[in-house]
Amino acid sequence: MNRRPYVLLIILALVLAVGLSGRLAASSPAASAPARLAQEPAGSRAAKAPEGATPGGLAASLEETVIKVNREASPGVVNITTSAVGADVFLQAVPEQATGSGFVIDTQGNIVTNNHVVENAEKLEVTFTDGSTAEAKLVGRDPSNDLAVIKVDVPAGILRPLKLGDSNALQVGQLAIAIGSPFRLQGTVTIGVVSSLGRDLRAGNGRIIGGIIQTDAAINPGNSGGPLLNSSGEVIGVNSAIFSPSGGNVGIGFAIPVNTVKRWVPELIAKGKASHPYLGITGQSITPALAKALNLSVQEGVLVAQVATGTPAARAGLQGGDSQTRVGNVRVIVGGDIITAIDGNKLKKIEDLTYYLDAKTKVGDQVNLTVVRDNKTLTVKATLAERPPES
Repeated sequence: MNRRPYVLLIILALVLAVGLSGRLAASSPAASAPARLAQEPAGSRAAKAPEGATPGGLAASLEETVIKVNREASPGVVNITTSAVGADVFLQAVPEQATGSGFVIDTQGNIVTNNHVVENAEKLEVTFTDGSTAEAKLVGRDPSNDLAVIKVDVPAGILRPLKLGDSNALQVGQLAIAIGSPFRLQGTVTIGVVSSLGRDLRAGNGRIIGGIIQTDAAINPGNSGGPLLNSSGEVIGVNSAIFSPSGGNVGIGFAIPVNTVKRWVPELIAKGKASHPYLGITGQSITPALAKALNLSVQEGVLVAQVATGTPAARAGLQGGDSQTRVGNVRVIVGGDIITAIDGNKLKKIEDLTYYLDAKTKVGDQVNLTVVRDNKTLTVKATLAERPPES
């Protein structure tokens, strides 16, 4: 028997069935679900897209933010070239050049950057984003906060001052945008988040800078002195350093908080230097382990080791230690006062004291120190002086 006609009929029936199934699926409730769900109220099984959302959602919104911030802020960010004369191995004079970044803060031509960018420079040149250049002069330096101000004499119309934000309002996780000239590549933009707050950073002169912003926005050599901005285009910090065993970016950068800039830059412009408040002690941070080893009555604070003669601390009657002991591999001077608070603000470590003095006080202010002496708590009043340059 010839079965070919039957086989052809079966195949034809299958083709018709598949076609009919496709037409039914196209008109079924399941196929029209996206259109129906888009009209469903909040709380239904599919959430509505936000009004004004662009294709790509959050990614597109982030992209638009970064583009807007860069477009508005980059004209106020400059490249700084420093020139000096060094010496080779034969002690012959050799010209040296280095670059960093900075940003305009007013229409008088003042530009903020890092101290380590301009330190020891014999000549300063600023390049704007339009390619124009201008010679700059040093206005003032603050090595203890790694800040400096330089100034250019150009028409006010060229200058695009950046708006300064509030670093006290920062939250971990918010957007951070860095603009600068890493590796001499002017106008480079990188993005990330504020990855931590309240870090400590050691300045070139050995002083501790408190309240440092940590970010994972890529910061590389040449970014120093440039701005770290928030999503509104406000400066939140001055990019200053990276942690990198390799010398390149590994996702850990540090920026000096903008409130430190607002605190000290006016003084640098007015006087050319920063007058830091000074108490006149050296001390040791108290940890629970140290408190246990020394049988102290407090778990946190600053153990005063020495009080310098003629200083505010000495005039206030603070007492330093009178003997030494070894705790582990560390020698500790013991027997002195323990400062547990300043103006009612608790101190966990000595860096807290330094940061409070720099951020909250000025020369001539009187501070109230909560002190533990011989297991008794007392209040000591001290009038702050200006810190000597070598201290």
